[in-house]
Amino acid sequence: MGVQPDRWIQTMVEQYQMIEPFVDHQVKGGISYGLSSYGYDFRLSECFQVPSGSARDLIDPKRVAAAQYAVIQAPWYDLPAGNYVLGRTVEYFRIPRDVLTICNGKSTYARCGVTVYVTPFEPEWEGYATIAIVNSAGRPVRIYANEGIAQLIFLSATSTCAVSYADKAGRYQGQQEITLAKGSGT
Repeated sequence: MGVQPDRWIQTMVEQYQMIEPFVDHQVKGGISYGLSSYGYDFRLSECFQVPSGSARDLIDPKRVAAAQYAVIQAPWYDLPAGNYVLGRTVEYFRIPRDVLTICNGKSTYARCGVTVYVTPFEPEWEGYATIAIVNSAGRPVRIYANEGIAQLIFLSATSTCAVSYADKAGRYQGQQEITLAKGSGT
C-alpha cells in the first residue's frame, strides 16, 4: 500500500470527481487547506452539532437521538474545555475502490489541545465526512469554519477489495449532513 502524491490526487479529481469542491494548491492566510504534497487538507463547514443537556446525560452510540444535540450555524465555534463538537467537511468525497484513507488533525489545532477524529474512508465510500473535534485543553479553543481542520492521506492497495463499502451498503454511504452514530439497532 503506497501513499499517493499530489499529481495522483489531481488526476483522480479530474477523472472521477474524488473531491468536490477541490482546491489544487495550499491556501494560506488562515488555517491552510487544499492540495499538499501527499494529501489533501479539508475544511470544516459552518454547521456544528453540540451535545445538549446535562453532562450526566448518557449518550448511547446505539441509540443517539437528534434531540441530544443543538445545531449551530456559525463562522466559528468556541469549543469549551473538556468537550467535543461534531462538524462536517466542506468537501464531498468519492473514494476509489482500490483506495483507503487515513486522517490526522491539523498541527495548528493539535498545538492548542484539539484532537480531530475521523474514521478511515473505506473503498467506494462517498459523502461529506462527519468529524468529531475534542478539546482536551484546560480552556476554550476557537474552531474556524471554512478553514483547514485535518489532512486526508490516500493509500492505494496492491489489488482491489472483494467487497467495498458501497457493495455492503454501509450505513454512512452518501451522507449529506452531519450524521449521528447509527448503532446496530438503526
